[in-house]
Amino acid sequence: AFAILPEPPRPHGAAPRQGIAMDIEEEKQGSLVIVSPIGRVDGVGAPDLEKRFSDIAERGDFRMLVDCARMDYISSAGLRTLLIGARQCQQNGGGLTVCALQPECRQVMEISGFLAILKSYDTRDEAIAAQAGADGG
Repeated sequence: AFAILPEPPRPHGAAPRQGIAMDIEEEKQGSLVIVSPIGRVDGVGAPDLEKRFSDIAERGDFRMLVDCARMDYISSAGLRTLLIGARQCQQNGGGLTVCALQPECRQVMEISGFLAILKSYDTRDEAIAAQAGADGG
């Protein structure tokens, strides 16, 4: 008989597990929730990201930063998910910001007009500093 062992934890920044299109990391800094999709935000991964946004909003957190440093692809389903998350935040007095877009993802978001809708920062630190400024701290 064979035992199925749990998968060992991955080091921070490691690629998603084989056969898994996307992982999501989440952390909180003050009133800001930082969501980091890792891998592909496409028709397979987008529903997971949408559920994560909903879960965060249900906790009463409406200030989100999507750190795209390890997101290597975004499809129209992923764009739709960002739009839904942004709308949910804005309707509750918050906002959704993106940072650290990879060149291919940045190009998709520019062409689709999303960067005219969503605030975008080059780095995570810039985005966090801007959010802290918006908090008055």
